[in-house]
Amino acid sequence: MADTVLHEVNDGLATITLNRPEAMNALNIATKNALREAVEAAAADDAVRAILLTAAGERAFCVGQDLKEHIGLLAADREGGGGGQTMSTVKEHYNPIARALAGAKKPVIAAVNGVAAGAGFGFALLADYRLVADTAAFNTSFAGVALSADSGLSWTLPRVIGTGRATDLLLFPRTIGAQEALELGIANRVVPAAELRAEAEKVARALAEGPTVAYAAIKEAVAYGLTHSLDEALEKEDELQTRAGASEDHVIAVQAFVQKEKPKYVGR
Repeated sequence: MADTVLHEVNDGLATITLNRPEAMNALNIATKNALREAVEAAAADDAVRAILLTAAGERAFCVGQDLKEHIGLLAADREGGGGGQTMSTVKEHYNPIARALAGAKKPVIAAVNGVAAGAGFGFALLADYRLVADTAAFNTSFAGVALSADSGLSWTLPRVIGTGRATDLLLFPRTIGAQEALELGIANRVVPAAELRAEAEKVARALAEGPTVAYAAIKEAVAYGLTHSLDEALEKEDELQTRAGASEDHVIAVQAFVQKEKPKYVGR
């Protein structure tokens, strides 16, 4: 895996770090391939019980597509010698990354340390919980370079902030500071930049040590409920609650509650 993305697993927590701080963690082909591999591996690994997505440096979480590489690929495609690489990146990279983040049967935490723009914004919104540095900012960016949305942003943004606001931000990209992001619901918590990594690891570690089956059921229930009727959602809740109730962690939790002890979950 390329060193543009670092992937470490420690006691059930997978930490995936975008590692191109000199380029504001822009997504070139090598980085997109490595990020896809890392996210898919963490999502599929039963030993991983939570995923922390973060980035190196202080300026940026991820500014999206690497436009310096993109312009060369675009020129090659327009001249007929690029093999269509430019826009195939949505199908080959962004969509699989988005599906892996959203579909992971474990909590995904994003620690947004700086600017999150374009696909960087999209990937942050696909996380289940977002801690944001007080110096961070968000921008949809796409319309500014005459493109539509990708990385799931057309799906996540309206659900987080409402259709009207999402359409406004997509049509008229602007920078959203950390405080406004908190008010809109884009950020779950805003913390001082110097404390972000420690706070994010604390949250991620707590989730990695929690009832993994129940967390997966909660994620599935929320996603299902967004696109189904109340009756359908109630049926899904019954199915998922049955699944969670059959887990080893449920037994552990009930026993710990009765004994007035802190449960020690095993993730099964």
